[in-house]
Amino acid sequence: LVTVNMGKPRFMPSEIPFVPAHGENEDALTHIVLVGLESVPVSCVNMGNPHAVILVDNVETAPVEHWGGAIESHEQFPEQVNVGFLQVEDELSVRLRVFERGVGETQACGTGACAAVVAGVRNGLLKAGMPVRVTLPGGELFISWEEGGDVQMTGPAETVFEGELQYS
Repeated sequence: LVTVNMGKPRFMPSEIPFVPAHGENEDALTHIVLVGLESVPVSCVNMGNPHAVILVDNVETAPVEHWGGAIESHEQFPEQVNVGFLQVEDELSVRLRVFERGVGETQACGTGACAAVVAGVRNGLLKAGMPVRVTLPGGELFISWEEGGDVQMTGPAETVFEGELQYS
């Protein structure tokens, strides 16, 4: 396993970037995004790229394609956004599916896992400072974060290619 310091998360709408609904508090833990007639609460986190995290009861039945596609390119996210669907199993274990901007649903997303755990900690659902197991369709990561600190991501590393370059 390898641990990577993913840096400090950012939350202000201008740092995501995100345009809050009229009258909405800029430093709210969650913001409302309208998807058709549905009000969807999202937690916005920038981990070097923008993320909107949605708490769901079950990632298997979550409307990943519908909400993911609609929120990814929603006018409130002027540079588009990755959309994470977070199911909390307990304070140290979650399941996650991620709809990445410009791609669709992916098997794994390291920054998405970090954003999801940060959102869970900020909302009092996950244990701060402890490794939280994040189960994604493509495998598991362990993410830890305490308010004000850097996010630490631990996961497997595999060689996927070896090669040689010749310069002439």
